[in-house]
Amino acid sequence: MAGEYTDWGTGASGGGEPEVSDSVRTFGAFVQALREHAGLSREEFGTLVGFSKHAVASVEQGRRMPDIDFVEGAEPHLGNTGALRAAAPHLSRKPGLASWFRQWARLEASAISLYTYECRVVPGLLQTEAYARAVSLNVPPLPDPAELEQRIAARLARQELLAVTRKPPTAFSFIVEQAVLERCTGGKDVTRELLDHLVELVERNWNVELQVMPTVRVSHAGMDGPMQLAETPDNRWFAYSEGQQNGRLITHAKEISLLHQRYAKLRSQALTPEESLSLLKRLRGAL
Repeated sequence: MAGEYTDWGTGASGGGEPEVSDSVRTFGAFVQALREHAGLSREEFGTLVGFSKHAVASVEQGRRMPDIDFVEGAEPHLGNTGALRAAAPHLSRKPGLASWFRQWARLEASAISLYTYECRVVPGLLQTEAYARAVSLNVPPLPDPAELEQRIAARLARQELLAVTRKPPTAFSFIVEQAVLERCTGGKDVTRELLDHLVELVERNWNVELQVMPTVRVSHAGMDGPMQLAETPDNRWFAYSEGQQNGRLITHAKEISLLHQRYAKLRSQALTPEESLSLLKRLRGAL
């Protein structure tokens, strides 16, 4: 759930690898042709770009979505024409949770702005250990004990992204449905701790803005479900959306523009940050 079943999971176990697409196959064939033209074996090329020969093969065969590090590392050794860099943003692939979120997590880790709308669970970056455990144990199939501990540890480690000491600190905007906070996932004790954590986080971290979407709202721009938007240090925007057992990294400018419009509308429809903080404290007091 919430884009995080694998490396940084919020919920259930991960899905399988995504299906390949024509654009990824075409990109891979292009890389292979340039590599062979340069007279490099896969192993030699992999050494130059910092990837194993098996990873290079996966990209060339269209089984692996090339990430930013691969593209930037490949350019100088394949003619330095900028063709790979220009083609990469236009790649698309059929949904597949595991690989998509691994790539999103890398983008998220270096983002200078990160926007998240969530209507199912509290976003992983805001969870407590107890809440994370409760979510993981609620969604079948249940993880084995070792997997559960690994998942929770990874999720909590990811919260280092919230630190104001990062240079530059990431600007976070979260919009969470009120119903998610009132669901009492894990019981009252878990919810009390969660609400205390959220209040403390908002009051302590000036780079974190949290807005609550009230349960009763006549107009609502988030009917199509959760979304995340990330801005990279070079001011490029990416987005991520997710459903049951699938997820999709979004790189197309038109789609990202649409999600920006929806997120802006959600911000105007949700409670203000000050009203949201007040609501968090009232919810906590009622438990």
